[in-house]
Amino acid sequence: MARVISIGEVMVELARGADGRFSQSVGGDTFNTAVYLARAGVETAYATALGDDLYSDAIRASAQGEGLDTRLMARVPGRTAGLYLIDTDPQGERSFTYWRDTAPARELFEMPGWEVVCEALIEANLIYLSGITLSLYSNAGLGRLLATLEFARERGTRIVFDGNFRPRNWRGDVARARAVYAEALKRTSIALPTFEDEARLWGDGSPTATAERLATFGVQEIVVKNGAEGALVVSGGTAQLVPIPQPVEPVDTTAAGDSFNAAYLAARLAGELPAVAAEAGHGLAGRVIRHRGALLPRHANA
Repeated sequence: MARVISIGEVMVELARGADGRFSQSVGGDTFNTAVYLARAGVETAYATALGDDLYSDAIRASAQGEGLDTRLMARVPGRTAGLYLIDTDPQGERSFTYWRDTAPARELFEMPGWEVVCEALIEANLIYLSGITLSLYSNAGLGRLLATLEFARERGTRIVFDGNFRPRNWRGDVARARAVYAEALKRTSIALPTFEDEARLWGDGSPTATAERLATFGVQEIVVKNGAEGALVVSGGTAQLVPIPQPVEPVDTTAAGDSFNAAYLAARLAGELPAVAAEAGHGLAGRVIRHRGALLPRHANA
């Protein structure tokens, strides 16, 4: 199986351009990270469920074109992929509108053949997921996923988790979100949260407070992303603030964190130290936010 398996949902993306028109692409937080990992030369698979419509076909073709292993992208007859629309304000901050409540990705760990996905996860070197991933599944699906993560970690697989908290995905049930996150964090090797999200969910007063809280779950490597303030890297008992190399005027902040995570993990898998990996993360994220949409045009990724 692939060296890295990323889990979640990939959807049709419609992004409004400066002229008011929409361009069509594909995206989703863990999918974006998977693509940027693959572009960095990391053998990566994506685990999700799609429909059998033309747009699901296009999503799968896009994943294959990016070099992702698509064997864990299940297909569900008679269903359609999710859709989201991005609007961006003059400062480059984005807002999303979703049509995804009946997307088959939500049933990945309950549909026939879910055991195949779990078996593949156990064989991976690294599993990547997010809070958005967790928000997709029912309690039954979450139980199967969390049990798989536990078994995989016991076998030496590293679990990487980005909190990526979106209140709407949890329908306002903060208590459930915290409980599910806590179970994921108990199994996490590397945490790559964004401070703003952590403050919203947990009430953290600073990136240091976030790192200290995550450490109580036993997480050994923590990178708290904090936008223009840089990233706080905590590993091996030391903490270091890694600043961004230079200010960037964003065009669209979509996938800033997703791309940071990919570059960070690619660097760590290549043997770089955490602080050096964070610098790589800043570099890719800085390029991504100069373009519209989640994924850079391939020629702009260099």
